[in-house]
Amino acid sequence: MIFITAKFRVLPEHAEAWPEISRSFTEATRAEPGCLWFDWSRSLDDPTEYVLVEAFRDGDAGGAHVQSEHFRNAQKELPPHLAETPRIVSQSVEQDDWSLLGEMEVAPRG
Repeated sequence: MIFITAKFRVLPEHAEAWPEISRSFTEATRAEPGCLWFDWSRSLDDPTEYVLVEAFRDGDAGGAHVQSEHFRNAQKELPPHLAETPRIVSQSVEQDDWSLLGEMEVAPRG
């Protein structure tokens, strides 16, 4: 899979509204057949920073994502709300889902 993490620093006046601002892009991306997940989190240390964790089935699915109409729309619609160019880490990973974090294994309850 292609595993991507990106940090988006949003202008302070748009930080509270970012989930709604990015909603159509998020929903359209999640609907792509090759999207495994596309999840936003907000930084605990900086309320203007959102972290996007996304994964696509393979390079073809990632390519289809960046060629999609909703991606092109996001390229026009999202930057006016940003304080800087987003930062990204993108890697191919030999798995297709999350692995368990064995060092913090939770015993069965009940």
